Order: sequence, then structure tokens, then C-alpha cells
Amino acid sequence: MERLSGLDASFLYLETPAQLMHVCAVMVLDPSSMSEPYSFTTLQQGIDANVHDVPAFTRKIRGVPLGLDHPVWVRDTAFDIERHVHRLALPSPGGYAELMELCAHLASLPLDRSRPLWEMWVIEGYRPVDAADDDPDRVVVFAKMHHATVDGVSGANLVSHLCSLEPDAPPLLLEHSEHPRSPSRGELLGRAVLGTAARPLTLARVLKPSAQVIAKTVSRARQGTAMAAPFSAPRTSFNGTITGHRSIALTNLALDDVRAVKKQTGTTVNDVVLTVAGGALRRYLAERDELPAGSLLATVPVSVRDTTRRETGANKVSALFTKLGTDVDDPVERLHMLAERNRNAKEHHNAISADALQDWAEFAAPRTFGLAVRTYANLRLAERHPVVHNLVISNVPGPPVPVYFMGARIEVLSPLGPVFHGAGLNVTVMSNAGRLHVGVIACRESMPDADALVRHFPVELARLTEQVEAAGSRGSAR
Repeated sequence: MERLSGLDASFLYLETPAQLMHVCAVMVLDPSSMSEPYSFTTLQQGIDANVHDVPAFTRKIRGVPLGLDHPVWVRDTAFDIERHVHRLALPSPGGYAELMELCAHLASLPLDRSRPLWEMWVIEGYRPVDAADDDPDRVVVFAKMHHATVDGVSGANLVSHLCSLEPDAPPLLLEHSEHPRSPSRGELLGRAVLGTAARPLTLARVLKPSAQVIAKTVSRARQGTAMAAPFSAPRTSFNGTITGHRSIALTNLALDDVRAVKKQTGTTVNDVVLTVAGGALRRYLAERDELPAGSLLATVPVSVRDTTRRETGANKVSALFTKLGTDVDDPVERLHMLAERNRNAKEHHNAISADALQDWAEFAAPRTFGLAVRTYANLRLAERHPVVHNLVISNVPGPPVPVYFMGARIEVLSPLGPVFHGAGLNVTVMSNAGRLHVGVIACRESMPDADALVRHFPVELARLTEQVEAAGSRGSAR
């Protein structure tokens, strides 16, 4: 029996019809590299053969009687690939606009909790804008996995189980793990009662380090070296109560350009990505005459897989807050400002236990937590208190070389995270074979046209590159 960690279970409790807690990925595939001509049946059967005996793909949730504890994973003995891999044809003319509209619709649909919490929609008939007349239509796979079963890193690892480094090579293998057994109702109830009885002792162990963290944070704040504080964000049009509708947009950046800026300025890839995102958001808000005087505040998820003490649980993440410099027009000045802020934020974050978020999440009561989330949404409280954060930005490392999904070369690999009440925008960046794929997902009522934001990313990177090179030329001339 495998119990969900408190953090994994929290994503179940956070979910409502408007606040959907699955993560998505858009994979654009070139089928010309496949050894056999593409067919949906062959693709579906290939996926089935590679996931049928993998617990992460074939387990489902089972609740604990009376909601006394977090759910457990059990094997779905009736697993059927036809319930998880579906086929669609892209409406005519089959271009980018039609693809984004269809993906946004699919992202708005909840996952069926009576089955393993993932699905893939195979979309046929996509014609990229830059495709030559004799190029084959692309096949797009729109994948969804619930956040209760993956975080950014583990999600990428699961997708890699269906990928290979050569078109004809077998997919990469996951580490072997056993299928969770199905416990009896009495065993579930007994473990829940024991866990509830031990909760005061667990709380006592968590309180002391948490108090130390608060003291250190106060000290850092006085020294000016603390990460940005939540509830200090300005309000924008995407910071309110969200609906279940989504808008999606994608773009690509050249990883070499990002690395060149990083090298010339002594910063990091993440610093450059956040600088470009800050510039794109500044342009987007300025176009709508709603650019706030203060900087937008982003939550940046951080993987703690290398430092956590916990061996179980799918989500091994923490988070830090950083200001994006949207109040600064000069991109080079914004970059250096962000680099300093990020150094302070990382030092502050490293001083906090890697398991702090996971420890506190253990106290999320299933019934109480879910009721609180629904009440928060119904009363539209996100619009009444100070903004906690404006958006979520994730930077997920991907494969440095070309990879193949069931033999088809992956041209685009863009993850998309969830959006929340109060922060109806999520930006996820993933590297893939020399490109940075940028995925933007938003509440459609808050941001009807996500392309209006994403189109500024290449412009901002070009602007930053030009000014960094100009600064370097002036330095060389001296």
C-alpha cells in the first residue's frame, strides 16, 4: 500500500471545476522519422506496451473511509489504454490557431478520478506555419497528468519512458518499482486512526524548525537579503477569481542566444529566462495601459529531489518568490537586478529545510481543505485581499539532444502548469535539443489571447542580446 504524501494529496484537495490541478504538455511530432508509416492504432498500441506494467501509469487513487487520512494508490486492475489515449483531427485549415484553441479546450477538461490520472490526445493534421509544401502533416500529442502524481521533474521522467535517442531504439527505461497492493477497508481505517493519533507529535517536530526559519527570515529582511515577500504583488487583470476556461500559446527561443547572454553577463540561464519573461509581461501590460508602478511577483517552483529526506511522494518541490523587474525598462539593468535578487532568494531558500513544504502539507485535512478552497472561490476572496503572487514561472531542464516519441522526432516539447485563484497565469519553459520551448496557459476570462503575451518573448530576448552585445563592444573599445 502506498499512501499519497500530504503535498501530493493537497493537489487533489485544491481541485475544483475552475481550478484544475493537472499539468499538460504539447508535443509536436515529425512522423517522417518513424520506421513504419504513422497510424494511430500503432501509436496507441506502442504506448500501451510501454506503460501497461509501469505503476506510475496504471495506479489510481482510493479514498480512506471517512476522509480520516490522505488517499492511497492502488493498481487499476481494469486498466484500458483506450480510456487514456484518444484520437482527434485538427479542424481546417489545421494551423497554429486551431491547435491552440483545441489544446485550450482539452486543458479545460478534468481528469476522471476513477482511473489512473493521465491521458493523451493524439491530434492529427497539424500544419506548422514554416512547413514546406512537401512536408508531412505533424502529429501533436496533448498529454495531461494530475499534479498529485507528478511534478515538473518526475513528469519529464515519465514522458521520457516513451522516448528514445534514436528513431528505432527502444524507449528509455524507468527504475523498476512494484505495483501498490490494494488494502482492506479495515486496514485503511486502522492506519488512518493511528496516523491521526500521532499527528500532535508530528506537529511538535515541525514547529521548532519552522520557528527558526521565521527568525532567520526576519534577520535576512533587515539585512536586505531575503527573498521577495508574498502578499506584496500589485494587482493585474490576471489576479482574480478564475474560471475553468483556458487560453494557451507557445513560442520558441534559441538556447544558444540565452547561453551567450549568460556567459557575457556572468548570470545564469534562469536569470536570463526570468528577465525575458519580465520584459514580455511589461510589454503586455503596457499595451493594455495597466502596467503597475511596482514589479510583478512570481512564484518559482524549485526541485528538492537532491536534498529531501523523503523517499516517497511524487512531488518533491519547494518554491521561492522573486520580483521580475517589470518596473525596469532597460533589459540589461533588469537582468543584473534579477541576478542579485535570485542569488539572495536562493541563499534564503537553501536556509529552509527541503522538506518544510512537504512536512506542513501533511496536516491538510481532506474535507476541511476542500471546503475551504470552494468557499474561497465562491466568495471571490482572491479579489479582496492583497495579491499573494502574480503568476507562476517554471524552468524545467529537458533533453540536450534530439529525442523521439515512439519513433517520431519531437520538434516541440512545451509543458503547461496549472493556474490558481488569484494567479491565473502560468509560464513554463523547457529546454529541448538547443531550443527553449515557452508555454503560456491562462484563465481565458483573464487573458483571452495568450499569444498577446507569448509573442513578446522572442522580441525581448533579441532586445536583451543586442544591448548585451553593444555593451560588450563598448567595453572592448576602451
